[in-house]
Amino acid sequence: MEASARTAMYPQHRCKNIYLVRHAQGIHNVEGEKDHSAYMSLALLDAHITPLGWSQVDCLREHVTKCGLDKKIELVIVSPLLRTMQTAVGVFGHGSNTDEASASPLLMVEGAGHSGHKAISSLNCPPFLAVEACRERLVFLSHE
Repeated sequence: MEASARTAMYPQHRCKNIYLVRHAQGIHNVEGEKDHSAYMSLALLDAHITPLGWSQVDCLREHVTKCGLDKKIELVIVSPLLRTMQTAVGVFGHGSNTDEASASPLLMVEGAGHSGHKAISSLNCPPFLAVEACRERLVFLSHE
């Protein structure tokens, strides 16, 4: 339920909207579905996203663009894990082949993280900030 201007604690123009996005399918998700213990594998800790994950990224980018949300995002805060950065860059970065885009700094180089994905430009996209505190943690429990 949306608060009216009279009942809201702060005026809407002083508020920020926060959108939370989960990363696309990573290789750890595929392996974890086969064997749940794979989620604890150190080899899969910094997993990259799968081809299905890239399709999910493409669908979300299309949705974000169609609804105009891409014009409203002021900052993208992301975990430093590869799968989260690939998802965020794929959704909010601008993968364009124009001369102007190729002259701008890259958010992701071609093939980053075994992706086989094209490079993604930073042209006209919001700033990105990778924050360690956003990273998931592995918790090992001992059964003594």
